[in-house]
Amino acid sequence: MSEVLIVGAGFAGLGTAIRLLEQGIDDFTILERGDDVGGTWRDNSYPGAACDIPSLLYSYSFEQNPDWSKAYSGGPEILRYIQRMVDKHDLRRFIKFGVNVTGLTFDENTGIWTADTASGEIFTGRCAVMAAGPLANASWPDIRGLDSYTGHKIHSARWDHDYDMEGKHVAVIGTGASAVQIIPELVKTAARVKVFQRTPGWVLPRLDFQHPAWAQRIFGSNPAVQSLARQAWYWTHEAAAVGMVWDTPVTSLIQWIAKANLRRQISDPWTRRQLTPDFRAGCKRMLMTSDYYAALEKDNCKLITWPIATLSPNGIRTADGIEHDVDCIVFATGFDVCKAGTPFPIAGLDGRKLAEEWSDGAYAYKSVNVSGYPNLFFTFGPNSGPGHNSALVYMEAQIDYIVQAIGIVRDKDLLTLDVRQDRQNQFNDDIQQRLSKTTWNSGCQSWYLTEDGKNTTMFPGFATQFARQLRTVELDDYSFMSGAAAAAASASTSA
Repeated sequence: MSEVLIVGAGFAGLGTAIRLLEQGIDDFTILERGDDVGGTWRDNSYPGAACDIPSLLYSYSFEQNPDWSKAYSGGPEILRYIQRMVDKHDLRRFIKFGVNVTGLTFDENTGIWTADTASGEIFTGRCAVMAAGPLANASWPDIRGLDSYTGHKIHSARWDHDYDMEGKHVAVIGTGASAVQIIPELVKTAARVKVFQRTPGWVLPRLDFQHPAWAQRIFGSNPAVQSLARQAWYWTHEAAAVGMVWDTPVTSLIQWIAKANLRRQISDPWTRRQLTPDFRAGCKRMLMTSDYYAALEKDNCKLITWPIATLSPNGIRTADGIEHDVDCIVFATGFDVCKAGTPFPIAGLDGRKLAEEWSDGAYAYKSVNVSGYPNLFFTFGPNSGPGHNSALVYMEAQIDYIVQAIGIVRDKDLLTLDVRQDRQNQFNDDIQQRLSKTTWNSGCQSWYLTEDGKNTTMFPGFATQFARQLRTVELDDYSFMSGAAAAAASASTSA
């Protein structure tokens, strides 16, 4: 048995492991279904994969990297950063690769979580950390005729590097964050690229630049300078919340900038109209790219805005009756995000099932704990999504809170540490009330919302506010039982 079970060896699971080690806790096991570390950045290896948050900010403050090659790093460089973290802290000794967790069950008599796996192997721990991440399972769209297409199919999160795009006729379904990175790369090699758009997004230019060698040397010799640069990026993004999280005059300014960017790059007025969203900026994820519109202007690229009626053996048939024959379809259709239910069964006190309790939408206390599931912690849990700042800023705050709570369980020899139902309800009532005033809840459809329109994904505030609420574990918000007390109660019952 381990002190802690961690599910997932991506950014969240590895960050948790590093912080546990720093607190002197080295009795933990990381369960990873893949064959290597990296999570999202291991799986998303499509051409052009990159982060739309600056590298200095899309990294842990406790694991800064002075060697970022440019402001916005590509996927391979981010993956190398993750692998260096693993090597630096010798984390592979804690990781069980090829272990697909199929269920978590809590035994209230022993205070132990048991992880069942696809192979039948069992793992146990006093605490469990769900660090699998929301962008772990690729989502294939529910399109008529999906299985009838006889050409080559590729999902953006499971890229086929053996398939040669040279001279091919390629369709891309989707125009979200992955698609706008893939399309500029495809037009360089494919003979023809057709982009099938359902809903246009707001596009802002990504002001990328190389980090000169002298800057890397300064960052390496004086980490405080890099911390200052990181803080500059942080506060710049915090300021953007005023226009992205809430509908304000700044939102109108963001839309003006986006429209000016569109006018500058797209020459045809009708195409510009097709690429102009009908919702407020921030309602859906903002797209940060300086290459997407330029790619659409290429002679070998065409934007298709008619709805897809069905896939056919040779390609895609749109609602206007046109058959688009293609050699390959790229599905840039995102991920199955658990806004309701859980990725696998989780059973807590008295056999209660979290999937049932989350059937109408996920909820948690401060995104980390759920009442009735003691000693269980979530990274990137419900309502912890950022709309304007780095996901790792939010994740780091959660990790530090989780590690603090695990330390309390260990130091106080607690059998259970369970958030109080009333504190959880109070927290979520406040969150949903605040969300009602945000751009995300202003009327558009997005993956942030459940089918009935409940926002279980985003945090309605600044990153600073999110981190502040997770600074200290307030034991008044929890009920707990010590191991000694539990043993005494058991002995008394037996007598």
